[in-house]
Amino acid sequence: MLVRVLSASLIFLALALLGPSFAADDKPAPTPADIIKSIERELNALDTALNQKVDSAKQQGLRDRVLRVFDTLGGLFVTLNGQIEQVDARLEGLGPPPTDVEEAPEILKQRAALGTERAGLDAIFKRAKLAEVRAKQLLTEMDRTSVAEFSEKLSARIASPLAPFFWQQIIDAYPRDLRRLELYVEAGWTQVMAKWDGAFPWPAVLGLVAALVLLIPFRYGALRLGRRFLIEGAPGHRVRRSAYAVWRVVVGTLTPMLAMIALGQGLRWSGLLPDQWSGLFDALTTAMAFGGLAASLGGALLMPGAPSWRLAALGDAAADRLILVPRLLAVFTALGIILVAFNREVGTSPQAVMATEALTAFLYLLLIGFCLIVIARLRTAWAGNEDAQAASTNAWLGTVTLFAWISVTVAFVALLSGYIAFSLFVAQVITWATVLGCATYLAMIATDDVATSLFSRESPLGRTFVRALGIRGSAVDQFGVILSGLLRVALAVMAISMLITPFGAGGGIGTLFGRIGALGDGVEIAGISISFGGILRAALVLVAGLAAARLFTRWLERTYLPVTGWDDSGRNSFGLITRYVALSLAVIWALASLGIGAERIALLLSALSVGIGFGLQAITQNFVSGLILLAERPIKIGDLIRVGTDEGDVKRINVRSTEIVLPDHSTLIVPNSELITKTVLNKTLASPLGRVQVRFSVPLEVGPDRVRAIVLETFAAETAILENPKPVVFIDDIADGRIMFNGFAHVASPRASYGARSNVLMTLLQRFKDEGIEIGTTPQRMELVTLPEADKSG
Repeated sequence: MLVRVLSASLIFLALALLGPSFAADDKPAPTPADIIKSIERELNALDTALNQKVDSAKQQGLRDRVLRVFDTLGGLFVTLNGQIEQVDARLEGLGPPPTDVEEAPEILKQRAALGTERAGLDAIFKRAKLAEVRAKQLLTEMDRTSVAEFSEKLSARIASPLAPFFWQQIIDAYPRDLRRLELYVEAGWTQVMAKWDGAFPWPAVLGLVAALVLLIPFRYGALRLGRRFLIEGAPGHRVRRSAYAVWRVVVGTLTPMLAMIALGQGLRWSGLLPDQWSGLFDALTTAMAFGGLAASLGGALLMPGAPSWRLAALGDAAADRLILVPRLLAVFTALGIILVAFNREVGTSPQAVMATEALTAFLYLLLIGFCLIVIARLRTAWAGNEDAQAASTNAWLGTVTLFAWISVTVAFVALLSGYIAFSLFVAQVITWATVLGCATYLAMIATDDVATSLFSRESPLGRTFVRALGIRGSAVDQFGVILSGLLRVALAVMAISMLITPFGAGGGIGTLFGRIGALGDGVEIAGISISFGGILRAALVLVAGLAAARLFTRWLERTYLPVTGWDDSGRNSFGLITRYVALSLAVIWALASLGIGAERIALLLSALSVGIGFGLQAITQNFVSGLILLAERPIKIGDLIRVGTDEGDVKRINVRSTEIVLPDHSTLIVPNSELITKTVLNKTLASPLGRVQVRFSVPLEVGPDRVRAIVLETFAAETAILENPKPVVFIDDIADGRIMFNGFAHVASPRASYGARSNVLMTLLQRFKDEGIEIGTTPQRMELVTLPEADKSG
């Protein structure tokens, strides 16, 4: 019986849920004409709404409605294009109207109907295009309004917190704020008393117990369980370490949020959380979640007391000093969120709002300054320790800390000067950027660990690819590195787009550049708008492009190229070409942001080609020669070459010149055109082997077999001499009573030839001395001839 009742209930519930959808299926699908009419009505309503002053929340709602209009227009364009293609195909099937004979009435009627339908679709398409333009205009107007309001808010100035007038305003507004708070509490308590039936609030008690269980035993138990699972089942230390860090963040963020949800639900079921207080409690839930995120991110990256699980390259002392920062950040951010919600729900006076904003900004700046002081002390300690592997080795850390100090100083001066909104904005941006940067760093490390571990020649998946598909192991490694790079780029783009989002920039990066560009319209020269804002935007784009190019080339040289299996010269050639291409793209991007298109850049290069042909001919020749060297690779890094009378190892091949290290450790810089247009001896191009040659002579009375055996034994005794190719000894000549011998052997490198030949000669001299064999060169004999008297007179 119970089963039947449950089945009937489930069927009823399913019908109740699916009934509206079934009913909706009976309605005819809207036609393109109906859709464009609804879009036009929505745009008219939005236009009317913008005629009145709206706050930021309503403006965001209007912006969302405009974005939904864009989505609807996108679907409408797809539908119209499909219907127009169908009508055109049917008209094409009818063919062109005949000119010599009269067409059948049925065909004429069908052609006229198709023409009418085609004209109607074209009219709807044009109306949709017009609606798209209107939607873009409305969106632009909203962005300009938000930019103006944002700028007005940041530039607003009130009395300085150091001035007595600032505190006098707060004291004057205190009685009314206190009365509003009393009314807020009284209204909520009235709702509580109206809903509470007097019974013991068991749901509230259970919600409190559930919240405490989630916050303490469940949280620590989940962390221990996840750590044990990763130790036993996760492959590789890197994956275990990053996965545990992510697990700490997930648990640290969700447990306080779920605890507040459980407590809030218990209070609602007991009738102890009225609607009047729901907004403040929801803000408290958000504050607990964000605070848990900040604290867990710091704990996941620093891992105090667990250096083997630590992701950041820090020692135990540094981690112990820095762990206080994320904990204080969690408290301050939670307090800031609660204060904002309290002012909004209670409706406090503007003076109270400014006081709370000043307090929040001061706490943020105090925390940021404390963090910078800790980092400065750590950098000082790292500088005195030669073996420390810390962030002081990274050049960017000094730049970031310097920028942070400047920002904190400016924000603190603005706070004391009365620009409280600006000071709070700077502090919030730094705080949010820190949290977002830590989260992005953690996500990038986890992504890199998973991608490179999963797609590795040593992983089970990599071995499957190698054995089943015949893919090279290095190709699997390269795919893992490339996949990791692409995913990390996507994470970086998402992080940049999220950086300004919490502070009213609905358009993301585009709105940020729009704010910069709104600094001034400037002047127009030759069709190019030159303004302070445009120059600043181009400079920022150039810096961003150069930074992206540098990061990409660094990733290429340190991560991707080492797994390709190429030699040093191939990696150097590919890295140099990629670097110059990336730098060129960054410059073109900056010029494009300034309004200089590709056709203007081509015209500029054409004008410069004349000057390049005359004044920069040598530089251009060296540049082209460098590209030839990088492409054809007649000379590679590590080759032993001779240029003129100088011989040395190729250290670096640049686009303009090549660096050669000579035996005396000096560096010879040779223009690349010299290596292309003149004769260069490359001793390691065809083969890396070096040759040892020994030439000497012995008297004719000495047996040649005996001499040959001594030389071969000497070659075999020298450790630098290779067994293959085998050493050989030849009789080169017989002259003037002496036998000329010529012996050859090979060593692993031409650089070892000199030392090996010296050792062989020293050994031969001792052996021949012990054997009593005289060695030397062909003796020279001079005879004095006396001429006859007749010859003298003649």
